[in-house]
Amino acid sequence: MKVLDFGSLNYDYVYNVDHMLLPGETQASTGMETFCGGKGLNQAMALAKAGVPVYLAGSIGEEGQLFLDICKENQVNTELLRQIPGKSGHTIIQIDKNAQNSILLFGGANRSQSREYIDEVLAHFEEGDVILLQNEINELPYICQKAYEKKMTIVLNPSPFDSALDACDMSKVSIFLLNEIEGAQIAGGSKEPEEILALMKEKFPKAQVVLTLGGDGAIYQNNETGEKVAQPCIPVQAVDTTAAGDTFTGYFIAGLLKDMPKADTMRMCAVASAIAVSRKGATASIPSVDEVEAKL
Repeated sequence: MKVLDFGSLNYDYVYNVDHMLLPGETQASTGMETFCGGKGLNQAMALAKAGVPVYLAGSIGEEGQLFLDICKENQVNTELLRQIPGKSGHTIIQIDKNAQNSILLFGGANRSQSREYIDEVLAHFEEGDVILLQNEINELPYICQKAYEKKMTIVLNPSPFDSALDACDMSKVSIFLLNEIEGAQIAGGSKEPEEILALMKEKFPKAQVVLTLGGDGAIYQNNETGEKVAQPCIPVQAVDTTAAGDTFTGYFIAGLLKDMPKADTMRMCAVASAIAVSRKGATASIPSVDEVEAKL
């Protein structure tokens, strides 16, 4: 079984601020750092650090060598990644004194996926392989359809949730990993976790769902079997929450592939995410499996 992460790679320009900027406001930043990020790269890194061999597909720009270097350092396979003329994707991230973040995204090379390139990538995979998708690249509906035709297991993190997802047939998704905001949007507006899960079960009766709830932990639900696992949040002093969800996603898939009991998997994910939020950066904050096992 092979794992493909088809997603985004961004340079994250991170600014420390007292509070999120208001319309028309100018505010001095107390610090600025640059990190490698993007949901595709973050989740591939989390998979690799959790001990899962992973192929990363997507597009980077002319200045994207740092992405290749960091993937090589962390055993993420980049054979299917392509470098094209133009700029890579990037984000401008504000982090306030309470460690909350606000993110402005420029798609860049992430928005340049062609159907020919997608077909080339998917030709390397077959029935039973896993594909992990997010919503920071173009042609997501096409990727989802072609992966479904190949009978791959489709894992979707519908982030950011926007109108581009309307074209996706999400009944083809096997596993959803989403936060409470995305859950409310995909399930029809309710913000109550139990209502979100009930609506997800009604809309996608054969899917598995992981709903992350920030400080309230996370809930796993198998819509087909009825299995349900609630995992409390592990309290830590948060420094940067940027890659918390991506860390959770990578470690959840790792637990799935290792056939771990869901309660053990959810505990592992919570510990990994707790370590991640206690550090700065996106990919740089994701812990190794040895660190997570030591905490467990």
